[in-house]
Amino acid sequence: MNILVLGSGGREHALAWKIAGSPLVERLYCAPGNAGIAKECELVALDPADHAAVRAFSKARKIDLVVVGPEAPLCAGIVDDLAAAGIKAFGPSRAAARLEGSKGFTKNLCKANNIPTAAYARFNAAAPAIAYIRQHGLPVVVKADGLAAGKGVVVAQSLAEAQSAIERMFAGELGAAGAELVIEEFLHGEETSFFALCDGETAIALACAQDHKRAFDGDRGPNTGGMGAYSPAPIMSDDLSSRVMDEIVMPTVRAMKSMGTPYKGVLYAGLMITSAGPQLIEYNVRFGDPECQVLMLRLMSDLVPALLACCDGVLKNFDLRWYADAALTVVMAAKGYPGAYAKGSVIEGLDAAAAVEGVEIFHAGTLAQDGRILANGGRVLDVCATGKTIAQAQARAYRAVDCIRWSDGFCRRDIGFQAVAREKP
Repeated sequence: MNILVLGSGGREHALAWKIAGSPLVERLYCAPGNAGIAKECELVALDPADHAAVRAFSKARKIDLVVVGPEAPLCAGIVDDLAAAGIKAFGPSRAAARLEGSKGFTKNLCKANNIPTAAYARFNAAAPAIAYIRQHGLPVVVKADGLAAGKGVVVAQSLAEAQSAIERMFAGELGAAGAELVIEEFLHGEETSFFALCDGETAIALACAQDHKRAFDGDRGPNTGGMGAYSPAPIMSDDLSSRVMDEIVMPTVRAMKSMGTPYKGVLYAGLMITSAGPQLIEYNVRFGDPECQVLMLRLMSDLVPALLACCDGVLKNFDLRWYADAALTVVMAAKGYPGAYAKGSVIEGLDAAAAVEGVEIFHAGTLAQDGRILANGGRVLDVCATGKTIAQAQARAYRAVDCIRWSDGFCRRDIGFQAVAREKP
C-alpha cells in the first residue's frame, strides 16, 4: 500500500512511526512533515489546507490511504474532497467533524441524546453571556465555539476573569473561532482522555490516557495544546470504560448516523470523571497530541488494518492488542509558549537522549538545516518512554530530557505526578 500522512506535529510523527512498521506499507509519505518524520518516510512539500494539491499528489502517486492528523483539514472537508476523487481517507466528513468544529453543536447533540455533560448556554454577544454568569455563579468555563488550537478555553474563578475572557474572544482574539461562545458549568473531578475507533455504526475502545494542559508544574499557568501525557490512565477501570462506551460514545455514533452524517475515524472524548460518573467535556475528531504518542508506543497490533476497517465499515468483529507497559511523554516547548516564542534555536544531544533505555523521541516542531536540528514551533519535541510502571517511564523520559541541550526550551518536570502518587504503596 501507498499511504500519505497529513500534518507536521508530534502526533503525525508517532502515526508515521507506527504506520512505517506495518508490513502492508510499500511507500509512505508525509506532508509537510518535520525533521523527525523525515527519518520514517518521504516528506512532501504540500499544504494540507490545499485540497486540490493533496488530491493531485494522491492521484499521481497512487495513494491507497490518506491519514489526516490535525483537525483543521478535517473540519474543512478534506475527507469529502478526497472521497469525491475516489481516494480513501481516514477521518470524519466535514459534517461529522462538527463534533470538534462547533462546541455548541456537540452540546446540543448531547442534550438531545441524554449524553452526560455539563450544563451550558450558547451566546453570540458579551452582555447576555455576562448576565448568565451573574445569574448562575462561579466558577464557570468560557469556551470559543470553533477551533482554537487548544487555547479557546478559560476556567474563570472570578467574574472579572470571565468577563475579560468573553470580551477578548468576542473582540476577535481567536478570530472566527470566538464568534460564538459556550458558557459551561464547572465540573469537579479528574480529567481523562478516552479514544474510540468508529466506522459509522460500530465503535471499539482504544487505550486511555491522561494529559497535562497547563504550561507549568503543578497544573499552573495558561492552557496549552498539551505539555505531556501518559497511558494507561489509572482512574479508568474496565467498568468505567464500559460506561463511557455505553453512555457517551455509542449514543453519539447512533445520533450522527441518524442525522445522515455517520462518524468514521477516531473519536477523542475529553472526560471529567465526577462523583456521578463520566461526563463529556468535549469531543475531538482526531488523535490527541500528545496522547497519540503514548498510545502508539503501547499499541501492539498493526495500526493500518484498524484504519482501513474504520474507512470500510468493518470494525464490528475487530480487535486490537496492547502492551501492558506504561508510556509517558514530556513535551519540550519553546520559551514563551503558548504565547510568543522565537524559532531557529539549535537543539543538541538528541542522539544521547534517544539512547536511554525505553526512550523514543517524536519531533513536533523541528527543522533540519545544515546538519543541525532547529526549533521551528511552539511545542518542539516529545520525549517519550515506556516502563513497567508510570514511575519508571517518567524516570526514563526525564533522564532523556536531561541529555538534550536546548537553551531556548522548557518543559514541565512533573508529568504523570498523579499516576506516580497512585502507584506508591
